[in-house]
Amino acid sequence: MSAGIRVRVRTPGGEVEIEVGDPASVDAAMDVASRIMRELASKPQGGAPPEARAPGEEQGAEEPQQGAERIEIPDLKVEKGDSLADVILKMFETSWGRKPRRLSEIMDALSSYGLIYPKSSVAVALLRLAKGGEIRRFKEGGEYVYIRREPLAGGEARCPS
Repeated sequence: MSAGIRVRVRTPGGEVEIEVGDPASVDAAMDVASRIMRELASKPQGGAPPEARAPGEEQGAEEPQQGAERIEIPDLKVEKGDSLADVILKMFETSWGRKPRRLSEIMDALSSYGLIYPKSSVAVALLRLAKGGEIRRFKEGGEYVYIRREPLAGGEARCPS
């Protein structure tokens, strides 16, 4: 049995994943994926209309999102040699980093760029960045949140040693 080809496209408007068994049908699958993404982009709530679903796809097979909120994704460019800490810092340097973010939000943002890390690795990287003064960490509602460290007026964000 040969392995299929799986293509996942994620945008702020939604996500489409298509798996094809025959490499010759990848172009047709990509056409379907782009049509679905255009449909998702035109819908205010996201979600593919029933006619855009693949044949045999169940109506309730979508991954539930927490609450009814959409996942915010920071706009950044990930370079090939970037470490996990580098990518996290880039995320917090964008306007996305001005709002306190939970570990789950950071994990979602990383996965939107195809960067899948264990939760413990992301948590350790965040802790090290916070202890190094690169980002701020504090408890909010019994859970740690992380936010960009803003420079002080007329100075740097870091405390003098």
